[in-house]
Amino acid sequence: MLRIFAAVAALSLAVPAQAEWHRADSQHFVIYADDSAKDVARFSEMLERYHAAMAFVTQREVETPSPSNRLTIYAVGSARKMLKLAGSRNVAGFYFARAGGSVAFVPDVRASSGQLDFSMITLLHEYAHHFLIGSSRFAMPRWMDEGGAEFFAPARFPSDGEVQIGRPALHRTYELKNAPDVSIAQLFERGGFRLGDGIPEDNFYGRSWALYHYLTFEPARKGQLLDYARRIAAGEASGVAAKGAFGDLVALDHELDRYVKQRRLKGFVLPPELIPIRPITVVQVSPGMDEMLPVIIRSKRGVDRETALEILEDAREVAARYPGDAGVLAALAEAEYDAGNDDAAIAAADAALAIDATVKNALVQKGFALFRKAEEADDEEAAFAAAMQPFSALNQLEQDHPLPLIYYYRSFVERGAAPNETARHALERAAQLSPFDRRLAMNAGLMQAREGKVAIARSTLGPVAANPHGGRMAREAQRYIDELAEVAEGTEWRPGSMVDLTDVLAAITRKYDEYDEDEGE
Repeated sequence: MLRIFAAVAALSLAVPAQAEWHRADSQHFVIYADDSAKDVARFSEMLERYHAAMAFVTQREVETPSPSNRLTIYAVGSARKMLKLAGSRNVAGFYFARAGGSVAFVPDVRASSGQLDFSMITLLHEYAHHFLIGSSRFAMPRWMDEGGAEFFAPARFPSDGEVQIGRPALHRTYELKNAPDVSIAQLFERGGFRLGDGIPEDNFYGRSWALYHYLTFEPARKGQLLDYARRIAAGEASGVAAKGAFGDLVALDHELDRYVKQRRLKGFVLPPELIPIRPITVVQVSPGMDEMLPVIIRSKRGVDRETALEILEDAREVAARYPGDAGVLAALAEAEYDAGNDDAAIAAADAALAIDATVKNALVQKGFALFRKAEEADDEEAAFAAAMQPFSALNQLEQDHPLPLIYYYRSFVERGAAPNETARHALERAAQLSPFDRRLAMNAGLMQAREGKVAIARSTLGPVAANPHGGRMAREAQRYIDELAEVAEGTEWRPGSMVDLTDVLAAITRKYDEYDEDEGE
């Protein structure tokens, strides 16, 4: 049964073992790590039990992702390698949410202690966002989004399969003690922030965690967090919902002040029988992929023209040594595409598919290259029909892969044709499969608004506007929601400032050479 524990956490470190690259496959994750098979398997189990624990605690049903829509995690090595990859001195790990290609980058796998290395809190925090967005159809206020992620992130994983959730967020101790206070009213009303303006140096994150934790465990407040969430889902503003669910907010603020000063806090202990997981497989990658994975990591991180050419040189060298490895050739196809060499990308993808017709990345990269070539074709209709063939083959291999659905819709938009009903349904389905991809949700919401589906469009755009990291897209989505509030259901609507849908769609699969204001942390 579910138990409650009282604890003050302490961080511990474990020294990673050195090994060859391994790949772990589980229900929700793919992990690549240059660590021992035992450590990679343990890390994979921790993440799956973390997912199961969040599902149990929140009582949310989450659709199992298709294989290519799982989160792929690359353990890049030392902290020095991480900082070089991130291009920042202040990043312990980072994550990009993309339909059919969500990726996260973390340092070495350090799982033997049952408590993940401190840097892994970033991964758990971002995956909590990934889970909460994917399991909710309404836009959460920023405090609830960040407070929930902070609530789940300091998890612990004893060796018996148990998971401890709701542990003290010790990484917020200094903030709560020394940073300027955010009032309870500001906590409920604060939205995202504008990058470039600087993140406010106050206790918003710590206070959000504390409130989420308090409302979860305080007996006198039982059921109020759920009531608040239901009010938000019904359309109430955050401050109004807070007053309705929590009552006197000044009293709540004082209660929270006392709560954070306690030396012992409650948390959940979930035994393995409450959070069962499916089997995990771990394999050592081929010699060719062992050499190619450092190249792949740099590619997946995002490229500009200069880095794409550097990566391509390395990819060609590895591929020359392993011409019979389909995975290596698919990675070469990706590097050729990123460098702008469409014909070479198609040739490399075809070579991979000749060895193994089920290599999905080869189909994806061939489709990307054919689509880009189709933009310049004399007979656009025939060219885009041909460009859809790799995606159709991909759909046969994996019916719920979002990219074939997205590109079918795109095959109409990019040649200036009105998408048919099947194409429109395909885009909506892709957005359902990948609720964490805000660009995709933005495009689906605009499409629905053009069809006169005003209520559905506002619902689809809601999570985009509520992005806790703010950004241009969040501001635009909120403006569209506000404008749609004045539009009658059934009325076809377009935003006052026209959006180039081709650019929006292309951005879904674009790689970035620096952090996008709407992605990562």
